[in-house]
Amino acid sequence: MADSTSSPRISPELADLIRRYDPEESVGYLIKQAHLSLQRAVDAEMTALDLTAMQWGPLMLLAMGRGETAAELARSACSDTGAMTRMLDRLESKGLIRRVRSAEDRRVIKLELTEEGVRATEQVPQRLHDAVDLHTRDFSEQEVQQLKSLLRRMAANGAQRG
Repeated sequence: MADSTSSPRISPELADLIRRYDPEESVGYLIKQAHLSLQRAVDAEMTALDLTAMQWGPLMLLAMGRGETAAELARSACSDTGAMTRMLDRLESKGLIRRVRSAEDRRVIKLELTEEGVRATEQVPQRLHDAVDLHTRDFSEQEVQQLKSLLRRMAANGAQRG
Protein backbone atom coordinates (compact mmCIF):
# COMPACT_ATOMS: atom_id res chain seq x y z
CA MET A 1 0.00 0.00 0.00
CA ALA A 2 1.42 3.40 -1.01
CA ASP A 3 2.05 6.03 1.63
CA SER A 4 -0.51 8.82 1.15
CA THR A 5 2.12 11.46 2.04
CA SER A 6 4.56 10.43 -0.69
CA SER A 7 4.88 12.47 -3.86
CA PRO A 8 3.40 11.07 -7.06
CA ARG A 9 6.00 9.42 -9.31
CA ILE A 10 6.83 11.10 -12.59
CA SER A 11 7.77 9.22 -15.70
CA PRO A 12 11.47 8.82 -16.54
CA GLU A 13 10.86 10.82 -19.75
CA LEU A 14 9.46 13.77 -17.79
CA ALA A 15 12.26 13.54 -15.25
CA ASP A 16 14.81 13.64 -18.11
CA LEU A 17 13.06 16.64 -19.70
CA ILE A 18 13.08 18.49 -16.39
CA ARG A 19 16.80 17.78 -15.90
CA ARG A 20 17.60 19.08 -19.41
CA TYR A 21 15.37 22.19 -19.22
CA ASP A 22 17.37 25.36 -18.63
CA PRO A 23 15.02 28.29 -17.90
CA GLU A 24 17.81 30.76 -18.62
CA GLU A 25 17.77 29.57 -22.24
CA SER A 26 13.98 29.89 -22.54
CA VAL A 27 12.83 32.62 -24.95
CA GLY A 28 10.01 33.53 -22.57
CA TYR A 29 12.39 33.80 -19.61
CA LEU A 30 14.84 35.94 -21.61
CA ILE A 31 12.08 38.28 -22.82
CA LYS A 32 10.81 38.62 -19.24
CA GLN A 33 14.32 39.42 -17.94
CA ALA A 34 14.86 42.01 -20.68
CA HIS A 35 11.45 43.54 -19.92
CA LEU A 36 12.17 43.76 -16.19
CA SER A 37 15.57 45.34 -16.82
CA LEU A 38 14.07 47.86 -19.24
CA GLN A 39 11.28 48.63 -16.76
CA ARG A 40 13.84 49.34 -14.01
CA ALA A 41 15.77 51.63 -16.37
CA VAL A 42 12.60 53.52 -17.33
CA ASP A 43 11.64 53.83 -13.66
CA ALA A 44 15.07 55.29 -12.90
CA GLU A 45 14.72 57.78 -15.77
CA MET A 46 11.24 58.83 -14.67
CA THR A 47 12.31 59.38 -11.06
CA ALA A 48 13.90 62.67 -12.14
CA LEU A 49 10.43 63.78 -13.28
CA ASP A 50 8.78 62.49 -10.09
CA LEU A 51 6.84 59.99 -12.20
CA THR A 52 6.40 56.26 -11.87
CA ALA A 53 6.25 53.74 -14.69
CA MET A 54 2.47 53.77 -14.38
CA GLN A 55 2.18 57.57 -14.46
CA TRP A 56 4.12 58.59 -17.54
CA GLY A 57 1.95 56.42 -19.82
CA PRO A 58 -1.35 58.26 -19.27
CA LEU A 59 0.45 61.60 -19.60
CA MET A 60 1.86 60.59 -22.98
CA LEU A 61 -1.47 59.18 -24.16
CA LEU A 62 -3.14 62.46 -23.23
CA ALA A 63 -0.42 64.48 -24.98
CA MET A 64 -0.69 62.28 -28.10
CA GLY A 65 -4.47 62.76 -28.27
CA ARG A 66 -5.20 59.07 -27.61
CA GLY A 67 -7.98 59.99 -25.24
CA GLU A 68 -9.40 62.89 -23.31
CA THR A 69 -11.48 61.08 -20.69
CA ALA A 70 -10.54 58.47 -18.11
CA ALA A 71 -12.48 55.81 -20.03
CA GLU A 72 -10.76 56.64 -23.33
CA LEU A 73 -7.31 56.59 -21.72
CA ALA A 74 -8.10 53.28 -20.02
CA ARG A 75 -9.07 51.77 -23.39
CA SER A 76 -5.91 53.13 -25.03
CA ALA A 77 -3.74 51.74 -22.21
CA CYS A 78 -5.63 48.42 -22.05
CA SER A 79 -6.32 49.24 -18.43
CA ASP A 80 -9.25 49.09 -16.07
CA THR A 81 -11.21 52.36 -15.78
CA GLY A 82 -11.04 52.31 -11.96
CA ALA A 83 -7.25 51.90 -11.97
CA MET A 84 -6.93 54.68 -14.55
CA THR A 85 -9.12 57.00 -12.47
CA ARG A 86 -6.93 56.40 -9.41
CA MET A 87 -3.82 57.08 -11.50
CA LEU A 88 -5.36 60.29 -12.83
CA ASP A 89 -6.15 61.33 -9.24
CA ARG A 90 -2.42 61.04 -8.44
CA LEU A 91 -1.45 62.98 -11.56
CA GLU A 92 -3.97 65.68 -10.68
CA SER A 93 -2.61 65.91 -7.11
CA LYS A 94 0.87 66.41 -8.61
CA GLY A 95 -0.49 69.29 -10.70
CA LEU A 96 0.21 67.55 -14.02
CA ILE A 97 -3.37 67.26 -15.28
CA ARG A 98 -6.69 68.92 -14.60
CA ARG A 99 -10.24 67.76 -15.01
CA VAL A 100 -12.55 70.04 -16.97
CA ARG A 101 -16.29 69.59 -17.39
CA SER A 102 -17.24 69.32 -21.07
CA ALA A 103 -19.07 72.34 -22.47
CA GLU A 104 -21.02 70.06 -24.85
CA ASP A 105 -22.11 67.53 -22.21
CA ARG A 106 -21.83 68.58 -18.56
CA ARG A 107 -21.81 64.89 -17.50
CA VAL A 108 -18.48 64.34 -19.25
CA ILE A 109 -15.22 65.20 -17.48
CA LYS A 110 -12.39 65.86 -19.91
CA LEU A 111 -8.71 65.76 -19.02
CA GLU A 112 -6.00 68.15 -20.05
CA LEU A 113 -2.35 68.63 -19.26
CA THR A 114 -1.38 71.57 -17.09
CA GLU A 115 1.66 73.69 -18.00
CA GLU A 116 3.68 71.58 -15.56
CA GLY A 117 2.26 68.45 -17.18
CA VAL A 118 3.32 69.67 -20.62
CA ARG A 119 6.86 70.36 -19.33
CA ALA A 120 7.10 66.88 -17.81
CA THR A 121 5.64 65.19 -20.89
CA GLU A 122 8.13 66.96 -23.17
CA GLN A 123 10.94 65.18 -21.30
CA VAL A 124 9.46 61.67 -21.35
CA PRO A 125 10.38 60.59 -24.92
CA GLN A 126 14.10 61.35 -24.48
CA ARG A 127 14.16 59.50 -21.16
CA LEU A 128 12.48 56.49 -22.78
CA HIS A 129 15.05 56.60 -25.61
CA ASP A 130 17.86 56.75 -23.04
CA ALA A 131 16.54 53.63 -21.27
CA VAL A 132 16.22 51.71 -24.55
CA ASP A 133 19.62 52.96 -25.77
CA LEU A 134 21.18 51.58 -22.59
CA HIS A 135 19.79 48.15 -23.44
CA THR A 136 20.74 48.25 -27.13
CA ARG A 137 24.05 50.12 -26.84
CA ASP A 138 26.11 47.40 -28.58
CA PHE A 139 23.50 46.72 -31.26
CA SER A 140 23.86 47.89 -34.84
CA GLU A 141 20.90 49.69 -36.39
CA GLN A 142 20.25 46.54 -38.43
CA GLU A 143 20.16 44.45 -35.24
CA VAL A 144 17.71 46.86 -33.60
CA GLN A 145 15.44 46.67 -36.65
CA GLN A 146 15.76 42.87 -36.70
CA LEU A 147 14.89 42.65 -32.99
CA LYS A 148 11.80 44.81 -33.52
CA SER A 149 10.77 42.69 -36.50
CA LEU A 150 11.18 39.44 -34.55
CA LEU A 151 9.20 40.80 -31.59
CA ARG A 152 6.41 41.96 -33.91
CA ARG A 153 6.31 38.49 -35.49
CA MET A 154 6.12 36.84 -32.06
CA ALA A 155 3.25 39.12 -31.05
CA ALA A 156 1.43 38.45 -34.35
CA ASN A 157 1.90 34.69 -33.94
CA GLY A 158 0.53 34.89 -30.42
CA ALA A 159 -2.44 36.96 -31.57
CA GLN A 160 -3.40 34.21 -34.03
CA ARG A 161 -3.90 31.83 -31.13
CA GLY A 162 -7.11 33.67 -30.44
